[in-house]
Amino acid sequence: MNINTIAMKHILFFTAVLLLGFACSTSRNTPQIKTNEEAEAVTDSLEYELETFDAKFETWYAMQDRPSQYRSERYYENWNQQYVNAWNYKATQFGNRFFETIVGYDPTTDYNFELDHQLFYYFQYVENVLNIEIMPGGPNSIVF
Repeated sequence: MNINTIAMKHILFFTAVLLLGFACSTSRNTPQIKTNEEAEAVTDSLEYELETFDAKFETWYAMQDRPSQYRSERYYENWNQQYVNAWNYKATQFGNRFFETIVGYDPTTDYNFELDHQLFYYFQYVENVLNIEIMPGGPNSIVF
């Protein structure tokens, strides 16, 4: 091999490493359930909040949040568990760029009504506003 071939291989290798690093560091529009540690220290109980990293969702959710459309907390928990399972399955499949992060949702944890409601509506937002199917056969009773 000559020096030009070796240099070209090194350049290609470093370019691939840089591209891989850039691809891994891009922002994601995935929901995350985060423990509010400050509230934990004060009240000795856990509080959770939903982080979606999508400002458009926050605006959309504020317009959708009407008490007349509320269902039971159990209703939201059941749908959330199904959606989380479908989301996490897609996150494990190669090439699903939108579903990059695993959603940590434990069905045995009481997240509170507000978080379950907001998470359910995030899944509805992804499916009905962004037109990205998470799970076929989801609830169609909500009018957007």
